Amino acid sequence: MRIRKKKWAEPELAVCDFFVKNPEEHAGKWSETFGNGLPLYLEIGCGKGGFVGQFAVKNPDKNIIAVDIKIDMLGVGRRNIVEIFKNEGKTDADIKNLLLVNYNVEQIDKIITKDDKIQGMFINFCNPWPRPKHNKRRLTFPKKLEMYKNFLDENAEIRFKTDDDALFADSLEYFEQSGYEIIYKTYDLHNSDVADNIETEHEKMFSAEGIKIKYLRAVVKND
Repeated sequence: MRIRKKKWAEPELAVCDFFVKNPEEHAGKWSETFGNGLPLYLEIGCGKGGFVGQFAVKNPDKNIIAVDIKIDMLGVGRRNIVEIFKNEGKTDADIKNLLLVNYNVEQIDKIITKDDKIQGMFINFCNPWPRPKHNKRRLTFPKKLEMYKNFLDENAEIRFKTDDDALFADSLEYFEQSGYEIIYKTYDLHNSDVADNIETEHEKMFSAEGIKIKYLRAVVKND
């Protein structure tokens, strides 16, 4: 998703207590960074922070790392997260189980390692990259799914949502090819039996347009 330059984004993030300035220094030590001993979760391509903010405020017993390559997007995300917590009667100081990270997902294994033991991972409405020559950029492409195995803990789930039919169909194959077991899938999330769904900004927009949301949960197959 494109976003206009936000001149205020970097200055605000620079003084934000839940923005990580040097993520590579935390590789393998994210539990220590949070300092609360809670299980670690991860969202890649967190965009404007609507999902991760809701996840954090609803799950105070879990830590979540939110990664995006666009600093301006994270700036917007920071403001949205603060607002989400405020709406729940909480302040900035209460945001203890969420960290924002500016990093390229293509190299995420440089900042998150097997020692971090990620318990769950979210991929929400990523760029579908529809042209065949660009498919390798998809966040569900086999090469990336193989990379995620490096830091996913045993039985950790990847949860993936998209509005894009072609991306979902291809991703079903990608997960199978990469040694994952799809333990749940639906082509109409909002009319499914999923009870713990957290809607994102994109999700609300696509649903309002009558587009069905596709969703799956997958785990690495045990040998």
